[in-house]
Amino acid sequence: MFEQTFKNIDNVLWKEAGCGSELDYTEQSSWMLFLKYLDDLEKARAMEAELIGKPYEYIIDEGHRWSAWAAPKKADGSIDEDKALIGDDLIDFVNRDLFPYLHGFRLRATGPDTIEYKIGEIFGEIKNRFQSGYSLRDALELMDELRFSSQKEKHELSHLYEAKIKNMGNAGRNGGEYYTPRPLIRAMIQVTSPQIGERIYDGAVGSAGFLCEAHDFMRQKELTTSELKTLQTKTFYGKEKKSLAYVIAIMNMILHGIDTPNIVHTNTLAENLNDIQDKDRFDIVLANPPFGGKERPEVQQNFPIKTGETAFLFLQHFIKYLKAGGRSAVVIKNTFLSNSDNASKALRKELLENCNLHTVLDCPSGTFIGAGVKTVVLFFEKGSATRKVWYYQLDPGRNMGKTNSLNDNDLKEFVQLQASFADSDKSWSVDIKDIDPSSFDLSVKNPNAPEEEPLRHPEDIIAEIVALDAESADILEKIRGML
Repeated sequence: MFEQTFKNIDNVLWKEAGCGSELDYTEQSSWMLFLKYLDDLEKARAMEAELIGKPYEYIIDEGHRWSAWAAPKKADGSIDEDKALIGDDLIDFVNRDLFPYLHGFRLRATGPDTIEYKIGEIFGEIKNRFQSGYSLRDALELMDELRFSSQKEKHELSHLYEAKIKNMGNAGRNGGEYYTPRPLIRAMIQVTSPQIGERIYDGAVGSAGFLCEAHDFMRQKELTTSELKTLQTKTFYGKEKKSLAYVIAIMNMILHGIDTPNIVHTNTLAENLNDIQDKDRFDIVLANPPFGGKERPEVQQNFPIKTGETAFLFLQHFIKYLKAGGRSAVVIKNTFLSNSDNASKALRKELLENCNLHTVLDCPSGTFIGAGVKTVVLFFEKGSATRKVWYYQLDPGRNMGKTNSLNDNDLKEFVQLQASFADSDKSWSVDIKDIDPSSFDLSVKNPNAPEEEPLRHPEDIIAEIVALDAESADILEKIRGML
C-alpha cells in the first residue's frame, strides 16, 4: 500500500544536496513522518471529542499544523497550490518558524512522559537538511499520502520503517549502532519470555528494536483492555544519548502502537549507580550497548568497576537496574569472556557471584553487518550465584553478509535446546567449579568440536615436494623419449 510512496520519498532525498547517506534519509523521513502522524492523531482525537460533545484542545496551534503548511487542501481534497509554501519561503518557514516553535514545547511540557515533551526534544536536536524548498515540497506531498488511521496501516508503515532502519544499519559509517538483527532480538526475547505486568528496559535503546519486538511478542496473546493499556503505557522504557537514534526510537515505537513512548533523551552512563532505588528497577533488561566506545574519567566515577570501555559500564548499569529475580539478555563483544585486564576480570566475577549467568550464545562473524567484531549474548538472572553456564555455538553453515544475513531459522535450534539446557554438537555446559577463580575466564571452548589434524613438520612437507618434483621429472623424460 505505502511501499512505493516510501521509495518515491527516498528518490527525492537522493537528489537533495543536503542529504548524503541512508542516515540522512532516515532522519529527514522521521521528522516529516512524526508530524504527519501527530496531525492524524489530533484529527482522530478531535473527532472522538466531537462525538461525545466535548471540546478538544489541539497540541499544535493552527498555523503550525501539518494541514496548514505541509498539505493545505482544497474542498475536493487536492493540495491547494495557492496556500502551499514552496522554494525559499518553505525552507525559511521550517528553519526559522516551525522548528523553533516545536522545540519550545520542551519548556512548556508538564513532564518528560508527555507527548509535548517528546515534540520539544525531537525538534531541539534534529535539523532540517533540505536545502531546496522544491524538493521539500515534493517530499511533504508524498508523505501526506501516508495514513495512520487503522492498525493495518500502522503495521505496514512499521515494517517499511524497520526496512529503512536496516538499510541505515547496513550503510556503513556509524549506522550499525542503530540496528541489531531482528532474528537475534526475537531469540533473546523468546528466552527471557516477558509477561504482561513486567517492566522492560533498554538503556542503550538505539532504534528501539528490542522494545518494539518485545511489544509484538507480548501482543500475540489475547489481551484485555486493562492489559493492553498496561502494555502501551507501563511496560517499555528506554534511554538514548544520540539525537538521531532518539527520534528513530520514538517514531518506531509509535508505529508499533505505543503512542507515548517512555524514552528519555539522556546519557545513560552519566547516572550514579549509588542513586538507584528499588522503585527505579526493572523486571527485564534487553540491550545491545555500543562496543568499543571510551568514556571520560568523570563518567567512570559513577561505577564501582572503573573502565573506559563503554560496553562494560553499560553491563554494570544493567545489573544494577535489574530487580532481584530480574532477567536479562545483553549483547557484548566476545573478548569480554577472556580479557585479562582487571576491570574485565572484576566484572566477570561480579556477574558470576551476584547473578546466575545461565546461558552464553556465541554468535558467528558477520552477525552484525560491517561491525567487524565477534559477539556473544549473555543471559542472566539477578539474585543468585551462577552454578553452571550453558553455551551454544551458533553456526548457520554459511558466510554471513548483507545478502545472507541471520534469519529466524538459524536460531530455532538454540531456542529449543536452551529451554532444557540440552547438550549437542553445538552446545555444552561448564560447572562453576571448573572455572578458574583467579581469572574467571569464560571463553567459548566447544568440547564437542572435532579435533583438528596436527600440523605437519616443515621437513616432511619439503621431502614430499622433492619426491613429487622427481616423479614429475621422470614422467617428462618418458614423454620426451616417445617424441
